[in-house]
Amino acid sequence: MKKTLLVMLTSMALSASALAADAAAGKVKAQACAACHGADGNSAAPSFPKLAGQNARYLVKQMEDIKSGLRSVPTMAGQLDAMSEQDLENIAAYYAKQKGSVGQADPELVQRGQDIYRGGISDRGIPACTGCHSPTGKGNASAGFPALSGQHAAYTEAQLKSFRAAADGDSSGRMNDGDETKTMRTIAFALSDREIKALASYIQGLH
Repeated sequence: MKKTLLVMLTSMALSASALAADAAAGKVKAQACAACHGADGNSAAPSFPKLAGQNARYLVKQMEDIKSGLRSVPTMAGQLDAMSEQDLENIAAYYAKQKGSVGQADPELVQRGQDIYRGGISDRGIPACTGCHSPTGKGNASAGFPALSGQHAAYTEAQLKSFRAAADGDSSGRMNDGDETKTMRTIAFALSDREIKALASYIQGLH
């Protein structure tokens, strides 16, 4: 019995060790991502997301979903096919350690965006974004809720509209927010174009 338990514990330890993230190794692998996402994860093009400072759990989940086809990102097609689970963990660890840059919000949109982010829209059942993404936009690493602070407004707007499209039955829309909860699809479906734009702009300057 003791021998069996020892073998089980050793096996578990080896499995955990095998997936222990190595940020240095991740930096090397991430060189292939630099053209779109920037050397340190702060992308210059607003259509490509900033990855710097994003929590590792969320990054791994997104890479797994893209690799499996659950999340469709045409520009990422084939990019992760040769990556092992260890590679994904390492890349995520590298980006999580980088410092994310912050942009500026449009002065004409900032108040509406702030109102939605911090207070939601109660008469439509839209919760405040702070509950999952924190008041400063740093997210919730242990729960795997993404950091939003400083993310390009154009990218955030595109993602919210993609969630909304999926909620409206568009199979090409983004659906990897949980099969049962559909949290982001439900929220985005209730937002207008103007509200999405204001929210995305506010997030770009949030820190």
